[in-house]
Amino acid sequence: MLLYNSLTREKEVFRTAEPGKVKMYTCGPTVYHYAHIGNLRTYIMEDVLEKYLSFSGYDVLRIMNITDVGHLTSDGDTGDDKMLKGAKREHKSVMEIAQFYTDAFFADCEKLRIQRPAVIQPATGCIPEFIEAVQKLLGKGYAYEAGGNVYFDTAKLDQYYRFHDFKEEDLEVGVREGVGADTNKRNKADFVLWFTKSKFDDQELKWQSPWGMGYPGWHIECSCIGMKYAGETLDIHCGGVDNMFPHHTNEIAQSEALLGHAWCPHWFHVLHLNDASGKMSKSKGEFLTVSLLEQKGYSPMAYRFFCLQSHYRKSLVFSWENMDNAQAAYDKLIAKIRPLLDAQGEPDAAKLDTLLGGFREAMDNDLNTAQGITVLYDVLKSDADAATKRAAIAAIDTVLSIGLLESAQALADSEQNQEIPAEVLALVEARKEARKAKDFAKADAIRDEITALGWSIRETRQGTEITKL
Repeated sequence: MLLYNSLTREKEVFRTAEPGKVKMYTCGPTVYHYAHIGNLRTYIMEDVLEKYLSFSGYDVLRIMNITDVGHLTSDGDTGDDKMLKGAKREHKSVMEIAQFYTDAFFADCEKLRIQRPAVIQPATGCIPEFIEAVQKLLGKGYAYEAGGNVYFDTAKLDQYYRFHDFKEEDLEVGVREGVGADTNKRNKADFVLWFTKSKFDDQELKWQSPWGMGYPGWHIECSCIGMKYAGETLDIHCGGVDNMFPHHTNEIAQSEALLGHAWCPHWFHVLHLNDASGKMSKSKGEFLTVSLLEQKGYSPMAYRFFCLQSHYRKSLVFSWENMDNAQAAYDKLIAKIRPLLDAQGEPDAAKLDTLLGGFREAMDNDLNTAQGITVLYDVLKSDADAATKRAAIAAIDTVLSIGLLESAQALADSEQNQEIPAEVLALVEARKEARKAKDFAKADAIRDEITALGWSIRETRQGTEITKL
C-alpha cells in the first residue's frame, strides 16, 4: 500500500515494525462541546484507514486519547482553557462537561459508523505518567523550570521543525491582542509541559506534582498515552492537518527526547472541511453538527458518502447544495443496490476477486476513497451475477462503511404499502414549499409536526420518502 507520509512529504510503501501488525495512534477530541462535521471528517478518514488495513490482513491496534484537561483555545500556551470555558458556559463541573461531550462524540461516531478504537484513554487517567515523563525530560536536560512552570527546551534538539519550515514570526502562536508573550520561555518555540502558574487561578482540575499543584500541557498527553499502550514505537500517527504544528511537532520533540530514538515513522494528516468563508471551526462560530444535518433531512451516511467522494489530502468544500447532491447520489446508489437483496446462490469466487481487485488498487494508491466509490458503480455495471455483486458490495462496505445493504433493506421496507394520512401529506407539501423558499426554520418546524404525528420524512432524488415511525 502506498500512503502519503507527512514527515517525508512523499507517498511511501506503508511498512510496520512487526509484520502483520499496526500500532496506530489517532488524536482524539477535546470534549468541551459537540464535535462539528469538520472535526468528524478527520475521524471518518482515519476510520477508513483502520478498516482498510484490517481488510488487507493487518491486526490493528488503534489508540485514541480524550483531551479532558490541558487543551487551550489556541495552539500556544496563552489561549483560554477549552474545558474550563465549556464548564463556565454551561454552569457545570469540568468533569460533567467532559463526560457529557465524550458520550456525545461517540454517539456521533456511531451514527457515522466510525468504529470505536481498541484503546480510549482520557488524559485525566494518566496524570502519573505525565509527571514521570516531565521528570525524565528534566533529568535528561531537555526541560527547565521557569516562573513556576516546566518548559521543553527546543534549543537542545538538532531538528525541531519536522513537517515544514517556519519563520520566526510563526512562533507567536496563540499570542493575541491584550495577551503578552510568555517571558519565561528561553526560546520562542519552547512549550509548556506542566503548568503550576498560569492565568487560570480558578482552574478546577489540578494535581500535586514535584513542582506544586498544577496540570499538564496539551502536548505531553499524546506522547505518554501512545507509549503506555504501544511501547516505544508507533507505526502510524494520525490527525487533522492543523495538528501538524505545533501539536505533532511537539509530540515528536518530547517523545524522541524521552526515548533517545525515532518514535513514529509515518504521519497521516487529513485536510480541512471548508465552507465559503474558509476553514470550519467552532471558534469562528460555525457549528454544523451531525444532529443539525439530520434535522435538515440529511442522513449521516450521506455525509460520510460526501466525505469519501473527495481525497483526504484535498480540502473539501461544504455547502447545502453539495449536501443535496451527496444525499441524492447516495439515495440513487441505494436504489440501484436494492434489487440485489433478492440475490440467490453463491458468489462466483473468481469474479468476486476481480471486482475486489479494483477496489484494492484504488485504496492501495494513497487511500483513494473517491476511486473506491467509483468501483461500487463498476460492480453494479459488471456482468457478474447478482449474488457476486452483492458479495462485492458487502466486502467493500466493510471499509467504506456507508451502510449500503442496510440502507437498501430500509428502502425495501419503506416500499411496502402504507396508508399515509392526508394531514401528513399536506404537511409534506407545505415543508417542500418552505424548503424551496429557503425558509429552513419553517421547514424544520413542519418536520417536527410530522414527527409528532408518528411519521418520518427524508428527501431523495426520487422525491420525499415518508415512513411510519
